[in-house]
Amino acid sequence: MCAQCFKEVFNKQIYIVNPTEWFYLFTVTFKLYDKDMNGLLDSSEVDRIITQMMRAANYLGWDVTEIKPLLKDMMKAIDVDNSGTVTLEEWVKGGMNNIPLLVLLGLKMTEKDGQHIWQMKHFNKPTYCGVCESMLLGLGKQGLCCTCCKYTVHNQCANKNPEPCARTFVKSKEEIGIPVHDWIRADCKSNKCEVCHKKIKTLGGRHCVWCHEIRHDDCVVIGIKMCDCGPLRDHILPPWAIHDVSKSMESCLTSSILRCPIVPIKGTHPLLVFVNPKSGGKQGENVMRKFQYLLNPRQVYNLSNGGPAPGLQFFHNLWDYRILVCGGDGTVGWLLDALDKTNLPVHAPVAVLPLGTGNDLARCLRWGGGYEGGDLREILKVIEGSEVIRMDRWSIKVVPDDPEEVGDPVPYQIINNYFSIGVDASIAHRFHSMREKILRDLTNKLWYFEFATTETISASCKKLKECLTIDCGGKHLDLSATTLEGIAILNIPSMHGGSNLWGESKKLEAGPNQGPEQALPEVTMDPELLKAVTQDMSDKRLEVIYTGLKSAGHRLAQTSQITIRTIKPLPMQIDGEPWMQPPCTVRTSVHCSPVLDLFYRAVKSTLFCLLTVYCKIRHFRYLPLLAV
Repeated sequence: MCAQCFKEVFNKQIYIVNPTEWFYLFTVTFKLYDKDMNGLLDSSEVDRIITQMMRAANYLGWDVTEIKPLLKDMMKAIDVDNSGTVTLEEWVKGGMNNIPLLVLLGLKMTEKDGQHIWQMKHFNKPTYCGVCESMLLGLGKQGLCCTCCKYTVHNQCANKNPEPCARTFVKSKEEIGIPVHDWIRADCKSNKCEVCHKKIKTLGGRHCVWCHEIRHDDCVVIGIKMCDCGPLRDHILPPWAIHDVSKSMESCLTSSILRCPIVPIKGTHPLLVFVNPKSGGKQGENVMRKFQYLLNPRQVYNLSNGGPAPGLQFFHNLWDYRILVCGGDGTVGWLLDALDKTNLPVHAPVAVLPLGTGNDLARCLRWGGGYEGGDLREILKVIEGSEVIRMDRWSIKVVPDDPEEVGDPVPYQIINNYFSIGVDASIAHRFHSMREKILRDLTNKLWYFEFATTETISASCKKLKECLTIDCGGKHLDLSATTLEGIAILNIPSMHGGSNLWGESKKLEAGPNQGPEQALPEVTMDPELLKAVTQDMSDKRLEVIYTGLKSAGHRLAQTSQITIRTIKPLPMQIDGEPWMQPPCTVRTSVHCSPVLDLFYRAVKSTLFCLLTVYCKIRHFRYLPLLAV
């Protein structure tokens, strides 16, 4: 097998789910290296396989120091009868069941309930194997750790029937609603037992996967049997709330199209988590693993595997739950569209964990510009105390003047954040063509800077006002006095990764015939009135501005209906997704969809913080102060 073939088959983004394909691959490899065609692989033929796989690993940029010991251990383990030769049966069986090799190659294994989801890991502190109870040694990744329960083993011990992972559902109706602990053997690192309050020796105790309580082996039976799911009880969907599963659910942890309902736990709001593993330079993969440990793995969904539909169908009978989407603006829009299309009795409020570069909606909702690797438990606590607000959504129709003229497909039919034509869309379009090649968030921003610099020099959209006309609610918008490079239609007060192009509004003095509060007109174009018009995500109004690379945004209008006509191909974008559009007519209107609720992150006021500090000072007023 050449290095290029190895890359095509074993690239970490490609998963061989079908065991038949995996069997076929190992059979072909066996016959390829059985040079004397005697049905056996001798030591020299096995060494050639290891050498070729090492070359392929180098070609892929993998750490050879990690894969070489694994391959040697695998080849040794495959020779079950220690005869010095490997038969085809031994070769196939050993390759298909060798857990460390499958994990290293990034291949999916059949994930049954109670089966660990392994990840190769480097341990900075002394860590012990849960099977042989000896320390994990080495400089690289010393062993495997389960994503869901943190059970840890040596690579070679993963095939020796380790303890099962925690259950994720109950198999009988009698177990429904009975909150029983799920104990997993763990290296408790000299922490104290919750029952006897004595220190626990290495591998001398267990921890509950749901409430994270730690006990000695002997104290597991003595202590309280009921599990309260710990500090995250409001978010966790425990196994005793899921029952009577279908075969598809039992065979695969990530299969979630279920026929049976979830039994709600009173007083809780289970969190349905959607993660885009490719967002934020693939930061989403790490976030997904963390949530699989903090919550029930059946609550956490990889959007690369079937999109949002499986998770929404799984939660379809719950009336009181929350949704967390982890990704960029495009990922959030993907989920919101799925909520539109799914016939759910209740639309749960949505929180956002921003990954990626722009994250404009997350910024407006105070979730920040990007996740920086903090403790996700703090994020979950913040969700509990967040406010719920409503957001408008807008339908957009793009009708080409010539239906036969070929252009890029329009990415969305809904505007959540903004729509733009011109210079910013041109930069985004150039960046979009390189997105799949860029893996790191910092690199993304550097490319954006490079494209913006070249656009400043070329000024490809300098005469944009000669190429389009705009009508707002049936009224023509005069662009003759503007130096136009871009037009943006805003639904939220953030664009281009945090820029508030509409800006703050000034208060105008009320006239003799004007009350303090006046209903918004259908169309506002008066420059003086626009100075006082505020931007609101739920006011059924869109804001129109003109932009340029060398100037700030300037207000043009606020309206509920917009029609734009273009006479030449122009770059456009919706919520950060760009395309090149031939001459067309663009129409926007309020999207008639169910009410959409989003979580608005609550922030403590400065006054509250000052009062808190003042109270602490008053409480400790008799303590001496030391100058350092």
